[in-house]
Amino acid sequence: MEFLQKVPCEALDPSHLKSLLTIKNMPVLCLSIDNIISEQGDEAEIYCLWGVFNVRREEIRYGIRFSLLNCPHALAWTITLKQASQQIVIHCTIDETEQEEEFIDSINEFVNHWSQGIAQVLR
Repeated sequence: MEFLQKVPCEALDPSHLKSLLTIKNMPVLCLSIDNIISEQGDEAEIYCLWGVFNVRREEIRYGIRFSLLNCPHALAWTITLKQASQQIVIHCTIDETEQEEEFIDSINEFVNHWSQGIAQVLR
């Protein structure tokens, strides 16, 4: 399944977006992430709305990809900049085509929290 949100932005470049999207900033940028339990480079253990997970951060062409390494649903999300349309795109996926409505709602909330947090930091 896929989940998508867009955040309008002006005069932002990919390197600035990447510098905002650090593991340390995750709780600031997303209300669904309560805290960072431990961090080693581009991997960390976090506490989020679904519990404790290991997360990996990877730089990609126009942004960052995060993945929950021990998630039973292979949850991953990218946050990328589309400069032509002046938008940040948050794209989240899981490895299922069907899922319980409650879990779908929680993923939508997670993606919305990222959208809101990024918009707030960019103001």
